[in-house]
Amino acid sequence: MSQTTPAGPAAGRRAARRRLIRELLLVVGLFTVYKAGRMLSTDRTEEAFRNAARTWDAERALHLPGEGAVQRLLLHWDALVHTANTYYAAVHFPATALFLVWLYLRRPVHYLWARRVLAVLTGAALALHLGFPLAPPRMLGEAHLIDTGQVYGPTVYGAAPASDTMANQFAAMPSLHFGWALMLALGMIAATRSRWRALWLLHPLVTLLVIVGTANHYWLDAIVATVLLGAALLLVPRPGRPADGDADPAPGADEADTDAVRGLPRPRSLPEGVGARR
Repeated sequence: MSQTTPAGPAAGRRAARRRLIRELLLVVGLFTVYKAGRMLSTDRTEEAFRNAARTWDAERALHLPGEGAVQRLLLHWDALVHTANTYYAAVHFPATALFLVWLYLRRPVHYLWARRVLAVLTGAALALHLGFPLAPPRMLGEAHLIDTGQVYGPTVYGAAPASDTMANQFAAMPSLHFGWALMLALGMIAATRSRWRALWLLHPLVTLLVIVGTANHYWLDAIVATVLLGAALLLVPRPGRPADGDADPAPGADEADTDAVRGLPRPRSLPEGVGARR
C-alpha cells in the first residue's frame, strides 16, 4: 500500500521565502539601476541652468504661484524649516519602503500593482532626468530662494553639485518625492476600507509644500510627476478592492495550494443515503 506524503507547511514556507527573495532582489535592482542612471547627467551644468530659466519663465507664464511664498512661511520659524528639511531628507525612502512591505504582507495583489506602477513611474522619470537636466530653484539666482538644507540643515546634498557623488542635483523634474508620495496615498486608499483612508492624501500634500518650500523643486516638477503617475495608473491594471479585514491571496499561492492538494489522497465517497437528513 503506497502512502502519499502531502506537501505541508514547509513547502509553503519555502515558496514564500523564494517569493520574498525574488521581490527584494527585483526592487533593489530597479532602484540601483535608477540611481546609476541619474548620475549620467551630473556634468550637464549649463544645460541644467538653461532649463531652469525656461521652467521658471514657464511657471510665470502659467501664473503659478511663486515658490518663494511657501518658503517665506517656513522661514518664520527655525523649527518649522528644520522640520521641513528633515521631512525631505528622512521620510521619502522609508515611507515608500514601509508602504511596499505592508502591501506585500497584507495586500500582495495590491503590492504587485503598486510595485509595477512605481516601476513605470520611476522609469519614465529616469528618461526625463536624462533628457531634461534641471537645476532646482535653490540654485536659480532669479528665483531669490535660499538652500534651506545648507543653511538650517539637515541636507542630503553636497554643497558643490558638480562634485556630489551621492546624488544628481540636476534631476529636479519630475519630483519623485511627490510622485512616490502620491502613489503611496492612492495605494493605501485602494488597498484599505477605512472611512479615514482619504487622510493618506495628507502625505503628498505635506510633501508638496516641503519640496517647494525648501526650494528643491518647482511646482512644475510635481505637476509633471502627477501626469506621469496618471499615465502609469492607466497602463497598469488595478486590482479589485479587498473586503473588510481580509488580506489578498499571496501571489502564486493558488498554484502552490493546487499542487499541494493534488498530492493528498482523495476521500472515499460515502454510500448513497449516508449522512442525508431523515
